[in-house]
Amino acid sequence: MATPPPFLNSNNPNPLTQASSRLPEDTVIYSIYPDNPLSQDALQSLHLQILNAVSPFTTSYIWQHEPFTLSIALHPFPHLKGHLRFGDNLNDEWFTVFLLFRVSVAFPSVSIQVHDSDGEFLLIEAAYHLPRWLNPENSQNRAFIRRGKLHIIPQSALPNPTLTESLNFLIENEQAAVAPDSVQYVIQNRIAGYPEKAKLNTHSVRVRVPVSVARVFKHAPSLISLAVEGFYDRDMDSMKHAAKMERFLKGRKGGEEEMVTVTVKMSRAMYAQLMQQRFQAPKCYPMPAKKGDLEAELGMKIACGLEMMYQEKKKEGEEGKGSGWKKYKESLEKSGYFKGLVPGSNEYTRLMENAEEYYKNSSLFSKTREMLNAPVRQIDEILSLPYSADEFKNEDAPPSDDDSWLYSGEDELNSALQDRQKEIELYELKREKKKSKEQKDTGASSSLKGEDFDLSELVKTMQGFMHKMSSYEGAEVHNDRDPKEVELDVERFMKDVESVMKYQGDENVTRDMDDDGGSSDMDFDESEDGSDMSDHEDGEDSFMHSYSDVMNNELKSTTLKKSFVHANEQTSVKNEGTSNATEDMDEEFSPVDVDVNLVKNLLDSFACQQGLPGPTSNLLGLMGVNLPKDDNKGK
Repeated sequence: MATPPPFLNSNNPNPLTQASSRLPEDTVIYSIYPDNPLSQDALQSLHLQILNAVSPFTTSYIWQHEPFTLSIALHPFPHLKGHLRFGDNLNDEWFTVFLLFRVSVAFPSVSIQVHDSDGEFLLIEAAYHLPRWLNPENSQNRAFIRRGKLHIIPQSALPNPTLTESLNFLIENEQAAVAPDSVQYVIQNRIAGYPEKAKLNTHSVRVRVPVSVARVFKHAPSLISLAVEGFYDRDMDSMKHAAKMERFLKGRKGGEEEMVTVTVKMSRAMYAQLMQQRFQAPKCYPMPAKKGDLEAELGMKIACGLEMMYQEKKKEGEEGKGSGWKKYKESLEKSGYFKGLVPGSNEYTRLMENAEEYYKNSSLFSKTREMLNAPVRQIDEILSLPYSADEFKNEDAPPSDDDSWLYSGEDELNSALQDRQKEIELYELKREKKKSKEQKDTGASSSLKGEDFDLSELVKTMQGFMHKMSSYEGAEVHNDRDPKEVELDVERFMKDVESVMKYQGDENVTRDMDDDGGSSDMDFDESEDGSDMSDHEDGEDSFMHSYSDVMNNELKSTTLKKSFVHANEQTSVKNEGTSNATEDMDEEFSPVDVDVNLVKNLLDSFACQQGLPGPTSNLLGLMGVNLPKDDNKGK
């Protein structure tokens, strides 16, 4: 299986993902940094200029949850920032990227950062074309949009860049940070077709709704996103509002709202969300007797969603307990404010009331309340003026758009998968070419290719490797390894071994001497109390001889000696006339040919790998040696 690029390795955590974990998972975050420090007035002017520049592309666009916005931020230095929740509609995210690229062209003196809950999603998109050194761990503060191109801060210039360092580098060395053409192509291909592609993502559908709902969408068509969201994200509490429909069915004196047929525009994702969920109409909602009326069913879902959204926003606005309150409460819990008390207890309730009182007096409360009340106030203002069903009876409601795309997405998916497969194949082809070139260069430098392969060179290389790179600690020692992990007192160890061998040596020598009628009094322990240090060297020699004799005797009873190639094996044919006794003596005293055994064992081990990665190829790779493949295998 092919090794994926670092940006497609899910085991690599991304620092940006952790930094934005407080935002919903389906949110794109972007920041615009001016090259020169701007005053608050100048920054406000830039803010308005950017919004005016993107407005021609966004005026008629239906966003899934919220529109493209910008706000002024002063930390760590003055800049513009924004975030946009795209939900199930990825087109919103890539349309935002398109807008940011257009901003970078219209305002060449700014650098733009963008990421989402997955991290640097632009780099993820171009993962098969990125340099190998770039991975999620070192990608922070490296990717920027500038002058219509993606820029990547080189690692050689800034190993661990801060935001300030990266922005300064872009100003002073912009060309050095321009991403490769292949990366530019992938990103530009992803946003190609916008803004026309954004219009194609719009779906018009004819529905039958209460006249109050029709009037709301006539004057504020963008509220369809909140209506669909209210329906799609409903829960038991919000469904209680749909059961009554107090705002959009009984909002006026004199009875219930009349039903009218209108055309509503929404995104394809919204249409799919409405179509895929079954929902029983509330008893108070007028539905036609004929079942299967798609216009009435979709209209009912939209109207109920608008009712649920309106009532929930109104309730949260009055209490001021939106997402701001949730974050505030979470911060109190993490700081230990509630002291581990059980929710509902008297002390917990008292602390909660104090926290709510403090929150209501904060600026966050007023901002949250204003934000939550915005759609409620807008709807109330629209419905405060006189209206009737007559204003819609004379309007022609175009038929719904063809929704065959909802059931024929397989072709589009297969096309996208084929494009990605071609990208993977191209990536693998480049890797194989690079790998082949590296092997060719390495093989040429070591002169160990094909027929010119010299085993003596392998021996010399291994000997040099052992002398230069190995020690009693091993052939490879990591720099961050603690040398005190394992401590060995060599002198103590040798004394312990010596004492054991002495005991066995005493018994063996005593037995041999007794057979010969000699003395069995062997004084090996005179130096134990330090009284006879002059015989220390002689004692070591005696110990090593005894140790060697015992080892040889032990090995004689095994087949281990047969696994080594001895020096006399090469001349065994020449000595066919020698006696058996001489052969036994030669075998016992003939030395092991270290070089021949080394080469033989390496080749045997390499052959066992059968062309796959293994310890032998890894070890030889450290020495710059590539053994030739066995082209005659199987012949």
